[in-house]
Amino acid sequence: MSSQPAVELAVIIPTFEERENVPLVLMRLNKALAGRRYEVIFVDDDSPDGTADVIRAMARGDARVRILQRINRRGLTAACVEGLLSTAAPYLAVMDADLQHDEAILPQMLGLLQTANLDVVVGRRPASHWNVAPSRTLRRFWHASICRCAIEDPLSGYFVMRREFFMETVHRMSGIGSKILVDLLSSSSYTPQLREIPYNPRERAHGENKLSALPALEYVQLLLDKMVGEVIPPSFILFALVGFGGLGIYLGMLSGALFRWRTSFVVAQIVAAAAAMTVNFWLNNIISFRGMRLRGRRLAGGLLGFYAACSIGLWINLKTAHAAGALGAAWYTAGLLGLAAGAIWNYRVTQMFIWREGRKRLRRDTPVANWLEDDSVAASGESLLALAQRVGTAASVQPAGILENTER
Repeated sequence: MSSQPAVELAVIIPTFEERENVPLVLMRLNKALAGRRYEVIFVDDDSPDGTADVIRAMARGDARVRILQRINRRGLTAACVEGLLSTAAPYLAVMDADLQHDEAILPQMLGLLQTANLDVVVGRRPASHWNVAPSRTLRRFWHASICRCAIEDPLSGYFVMRREFFMETVHRMSGIGSKILVDLLSSSSYTPQLREIPYNPRERAHGENKLSALPALEYVQLLLDKMVGEVIPPSFILFALVGFGGLGIYLGMLSGALFRWRTSFVVAQIVAAAAAMTVNFWLNNIISFRGMRLRGRRLAGGLLGFYAACSIGLWINLKTAHAAGALGAAWYTAGLLGLAAGAIWNYRVTQMFIWREGRKRLRRDTPVANWLEDDSVAASGESLLALAQRVGTAASVQPAGILENTER
């Protein structure tokens, strides 16, 4: 058997509605990586525009092209992790399908990774694309504290790394949102050896940019998970922030009902509480529990359950505050204790009973790793021999025979 791996580099490309860009990115990678042993693994989140079908059509004519199509799952980081785990290549690259990443520097990135004893080589965009900190010093301090290494562009989605670094890190990753490089670097158990190579991003050729407020919220959730996730779940922090927003809605609706619409105090309270809980439900479904959010017919049942849980939470809030006041606590201390007790109740109950179906669906849809079906096992004579030894047939079967049976 050859000592060299069949594939030297695996390029992982997450896709969603990129059917027009797939042939172009493959053509450019073919030119940039000419003469190298590589494969391209697209991880498609069930694009409605038929991106997966286009990739399969390309794969029928090029054995270097592979596809993983995910059903009922979303998230760029999670998609990349699935693609990275599906290959046996010793060097791993991550890039976008929108043609903005310059594939021409990929050989340079790979060469630097191989010769300079590095863990990661990052494609660095011009400062105008990512420089949002008030000063260079503050930006470096922030990036170093989160990523645990010196890096200028931690939000880059274009990088190459060693498989050893990825496998050492992957079990501690959060898998939240789309900033996979931040997740990787901050999850490492040691200071990563890293270098950056500058490049100029292109404009998107086809399709639409998928920028929105949600990636920013996911990035905040990722940072919270890295900073306090072992003590406080990031989803609880977001849940509490949404709750404070709901308090503002409650007070606004209460004053409007009392002084503008001239309703009774009881009616004003009911209207204000219903409005606040409704808004909180929608925001929590989109933000706090984004990865397990309810859709379709589940929304109505979830909303009714949220009303019930929050009503009990309000009762717990009042009882806790009253008990704290009876024990001599100041009014503001009693109020904060009541808010904390109600928030914890609301979070735990809604997480367990309202968004429970989402968690079950995610677990059911997550594929169970099966190394017997891995392509690397079928391609390795040594691995097949080890498999034969496990079942007690190595004494009578030679490696060549095993490979022959595998081909049949």
